[in-house]
Amino acid sequence: MSPLNRTLRLLSLAGLGALATPLAATQAPAGPDSLKPAAAAPAAAEEEIPAIKISGYAGASYTYSTQPDGRMIVGRLYDRFHDSFVLNVFKLTVERPYDATKLSAGFRGDLLFGQNAEYLKSSGFNLGLDGDVEQLYVVLNIPTSNGNGIQFKFGKMVTLLGLEVIEEVANPNWSVGNQFNFVENLTSTGIEMGVRLSPALDIQLRVDNGWDRLVVPDGHKSFMGRIGLTGGSTTLGLIGYAGNQQPDISAVRYGAQALLNQKFGKASVWVQADYGKEKENVNLPDPTQDAAWWALGFWLAADMSPSAGIALRADYLNDTNGFRTSAFLGFPASAGEVHKLWSLTGTLNIKSFAGALVRPELRFDHSNLEVFNGETSQFTFALGVNFSY
Repeated sequence: MSPLNRTLRLLSLAGLGALATPLAATQAPAGPDSLKPAAAAPAAAEEEIPAIKISGYAGASYTYSTQPDGRMIVGRLYDRFHDSFVLNVFKLTVERPYDATKLSAGFRGDLLFGQNAEYLKSSGFNLGLDGDVEQLYVVLNIPTSNGNGIQFKFGKMVTLLGLEVIEEVANPNWSVGNQFNFVENLTSTGIEMGVRLSPALDIQLRVDNGWDRLVVPDGHKSFMGRIGLTGGSTTLGLIGYAGNQQPDISAVRYGAQALLNQKFGKASVWVQADYGKEKENVNLPDPTQDAAWWALGFWLAADMSPSAGIALRADYLNDTNGFRTSAFLGFPASAGEVHKLWSLTGTLNIKSFAGALVRPELRFDHSNLEVFNGETSQFTFALGVNFSY
């Protein structure tokens, strides 16, 4: 090697050594731990997602009427089949709860299968004769200082009206009364805002496509609102609604409802009052005048023991123009004739079997018209059995 090359090589090695010295000073001393891979930086904590909840119930029944119209029990919904064992419902609920304390979202879906679904489904959607999507909505929560949040629901939701609900297993009685059948809607599709301003006050406001329909061809919207007041063992719900409920007809239906609940130890009393009116239109029994109706219901439910309870109901409906009951649930078509309908119901709620509810029931219906197979009255006996999971 020439003297010049030898000199350049020595200078290069000296420069590398000068660079390596400060780098070596920053490294950990050699040893067994130096052979381990470097620890990864701690990952950011993943957002905790609430678990999906699955629930529901199954139900079957038997009903016998003293005045059936063939195989039909006039004026009745879940119990409309005379002297028949009925597969009423299998319900599946899938839900992801939202967190009211932070910006969050959730959803809920309710599927119904069984003979109840035929009269529960909304127009504009078809899952078959014995199937229905009762609810399907997304909920968005905006947190508030009181920790309750403001909830916005988008999709199909059950009505704000009434004590009795679609899930008969959650009602005081097994059968549903005349107010549920004739003066309330079941579901609506739209947007709802709900907020609890304090332990004593909550508000819900809804804009939707109308009563019991997924789509509306004319674009008309319906409105419904509820104010809930709570004080001790007393609650009061005030509901109002207005909108064009019949497609392609500009005729407003509007009304109001008050629902009062008072608890007495192991007993509860409810009183529900309804008033409704629809402006004159071609679909009314008398197209030349408005149709109006009003109704009053009373319930008493009490636990007699941990395994048994009793529920009593009395209701009255005055369909002053025969509109709400005309040609529905076996009633004949009305020509504007006033229809006064009332019923008395007693239900024994037996809870001896874990998860199951056995419900023998006696009911009496009376009308001012001969609508029960040529008679003004009918008695029915029913036995409903439900299992919740």
